[in-house]
Amino acid sequence: MTVVPVKKIHIALVGNPNSGKSSLFNVLTGLNQKVGNFPGVTVDKKMGDCRLSETSSANIIDLPGTYSLYPRREDEWVSYKVLLQQDTEVQPDIVVLVADASNLKRNLLFVSQIIDLKIPMVVALTMLDIARQKDITIDVAELERELGVPVIPINPRKNKGIVPLKKAIEYTAQNLYKSPVRDFINNRGLATNAIAEVKELFPDLSDYKAIHYLINHEHFRLNGDTQNTIEKIELKNTFNHTKIQAEEILQRYQRIGSIMKQSVAEPTPLQRTMFTEKLDDVLLHRKWGYLILVVVLFLLFQSVFWMAEYPMMFIEWGFAKTGSWFHQVLPDSWWADLFVNGIIAGLSGILVFVPQIMILFGLITILEDTGYMARISFLTDKLMRKVGLNGKSVMPMISGFACAVPAIMSARNIENKKERLLTILITPLMSCSARLPVYTILIGLVIPKESVLGFIGLQGLVMMGLYLLGLVMALIVSYVAKWFIKIREKSFFILELPIYRSPRWKNVLVTMVSKAKIFVFDAGKVIMVISLILWALSFYGPKERMDTVAGRYDQLIRQNPAEAASLTKQKNTELLQNSYAGLLGSSIEPLIRPLGYDWKIGIALITSFAAREVFVGTMATLYSVGEDEEENSLLLREKMQQAKRRDGSKVYTLATGLSLMIFYVFAMQCMSTLAVVKRETRSWKWPIIQLVYMTGLAYLMSFIAYQLFK
Repeated sequence: MTVVPVKKIHIALVGNPNSGKSSLFNVLTGLNQKVGNFPGVTVDKKMGDCRLSETSSANIIDLPGTYSLYPRREDEWVSYKVLLQQDTEVQPDIVVLVADASNLKRNLLFVSQIIDLKIPMVVALTMLDIARQKDITIDVAELERELGVPVIPINPRKNKGIVPLKKAIEYTAQNLYKSPVRDFINNRGLATNAIAEVKELFPDLSDYKAIHYLINHEHFRLNGDTQNTIEKIELKNTFNHTKIQAEEILQRYQRIGSIMKQSVAEPTPLQRTMFTEKLDDVLLHRKWGYLILVVVLFLLFQSVFWMAEYPMMFIEWGFAKTGSWFHQVLPDSWWADLFVNGIIAGLSGILVFVPQIMILFGLITILEDTGYMARISFLTDKLMRKVGLNGKSVMPMISGFACAVPAIMSARNIENKKERLLTILITPLMSCSARLPVYTILIGLVIPKESVLGFIGLQGLVMMGLYLLGLVMALIVSYVAKWFIKIREKSFFILELPIYRSPRWKNVLVTMVSKAKIFVFDAGKVIMVISLILWALSFYGPKERMDTVAGRYDQLIRQNPAEAASLTKQKNTELLQNSYAGLLGSSIEPLIRPLGYDWKIGIALITSFAAREVFVGTMATLYSVGEDEEENSLLLREKMQQAKRRDGSKVYTLATGLSLMIFYVFAMQCMSTLAVVKRETRSWKWPIIQLVYMTGLAYLMSFIAYQLFK
């Protein structure tokens, strides 16, 4: 039996935003996808494999959406460099350009530019059903003749046209379809002499590609001598970038206009108002639009809480049972404790976030697919711009109320570097669900169960106040920080309002899985390392001190076996107090005393760096409360209520409780968040800045609160 070798074709998938490019990518690749980053930037590199036929397969890269070959944003630069063959890692054989049939004139601009780059290309024509709703009729065969490249009608949502598209890709790879010999427009007429001189340096360039060498050579992989030569060519021929670009676009639209007359029949401007426009009259209304937005965001926020609650509880229960089982069967040794309290606890700290990440990104994808996400950005842009952000910042901020980790990951859709960085820096100030156990126990300790106006609970008001405090401070911090972050990149809020459509459930599932994998395998590595470091600090201490404590309690347990359980809890508490983490907590007591804290709170502050909710578990250990007891929350609250300082005064007064709550509102005590910030910014600089400014802010505001109420 003869084995036919399978040829691998490398394809770049490009197109305007909202053209159906991601849908086609998901249909072609299914779950055979992997997500990484382009070198040096935080833009996603989505790649996948696809079988075209028995003898050929394709490796497809889904490039960020862009409107033309004149990039402004970071993600557009990524696509641009690939198409201009300036990316060392991505060198496509063929370009598949996804064009929206319902907005054909705008899409043909990008088509015409790639035609003139002389890259083998196939046009995948989507949204034909939407075009028909607009009474637009397209003669595909005539359009193909006019363009000189294959044009294949497809509908990725219904899996239509995929087989002809694969055949067209294969034929193009075999040179059965070739790039048009003639340019789409007379590129040489734009700058005849300058183009000719550049082509002397690079004989293989098309005329249009030579123009881009003149415009953007500073961003290309060229040596210093070549850069200087091109600069001299520009000066010699008085090459004006802006003028050339304007003339080119004008000529292209003139040619596109004539093609449209030949191949497209459009209705008059007095066409009936579409359903999308009628719905926008309500959803973008000056008053009702904002009310609907608040309701949608509230439902999104509550859904993440509600839907993730049981999966998270199941994961925590599973790891607790697993840890308890291993604790019973493994010998009492350091390596067993490392495995149970270091590795298993670290894995639990990673995987417990997965339900929230998957649910949040699933809901966000549904909002994007339906077309409402663009409306959210449009409605909130005006307010966000006043503090240095833009409309796309609102979703990460709102998502931060559930968990900062997926929220920061979702900031990738903000194109402007400065606005994306500001969003990342302030998102952890939103009170995430991990702070809820801390707020709950402290409010129960120091805030009385009273009512305001006879029906509003005081405890509930304080809880709402903590959430609002984080939100208001985030906007203030962004306003201040925008003056210090010196990223000079123009902010363009160019937003296309797509039509309303039903969500693509397969796309939702693929997105949920890919985001979870990114978190577990990227941020998870850092979380695990820090978890092991915290375990070591909590397990080890000066040998003499630890041996003395262990020896004393072992003797007491032998003498009083009936009280073994109680003595073991006290032993664990004292061992923690004498560990390096405990000694660190005691050593910072003078620093935190002005905030109203004692050494036990100091230890909790250190251990809760792993995750804020660790505060409650640490307090349970310090106050010798069994973690498996159903009534442990009430028992812990009682013991904390009775806690005294060395001078006999109460530890948890109103002043201390408020100070501690405010500290947890502002402090960066979540290694998962720091790990994700490091990944998203590709530097330790910004996580460190975030840690310093949030800790400083927490200390200052807690100090003010304690001094005001003591």
